[in-house]
Amino acid sequence: MRSLRSLGDWIYEPNLWHINRTSTAMAFAIGLSCAMIPVPGQIFIAVLLAVRLKANLPLSVTLIFVTNPLTMPVIYYAAYKLGAQLLNTPIIDVEFAISWEWLRDSLGAIWAPFLLGCTVLGISVGAMGYLFISALWRWRVSRDWHRRRLRRKT
Repeated sequence: MRSLRSLGDWIYEPNLWHINRTSTAMAFAIGLSCAMIPVPGQIFIAVLLAVRLKANLPLSVTLIFVTNPLTMPVIYYAAYKLGAQLLNTPIIDVEFAISWEWLRDSLGAIWAPFLLGCTVLGISVGAMGYLFISALWRWRVSRDWHRRRLRRKT
């Protein structure tokens, strides 16, 4: 396709577009891990990782929307609490406001536990997503094989 020529040959990698056990499980790991990154541009990180690791690209990108304006406060607060517990620091009650003053004053006090919590949560959720999809895929294949065997016997 001429319109995609500028993207190079990587765009034609089959695993980026096909649904199979490996590319799907890796897409879940990438998408869920990138969803926990607390910076704008998660989509670019997910695309880069999906291309590099040959994971399903649309699925990787779609899964970053686990964190959206409705779920972000809950997920990021849980990440902050987790980080604070891991660092053994007291949890500071901070009211959120979208402003430079809030970033300067409040984020400075909570950045270390927040980033640690996001990192641990991202790695954990990504690994659980990978393992869950791999196990689900294997269970489904073995169930289908078992049903075929039963149909052949009758």
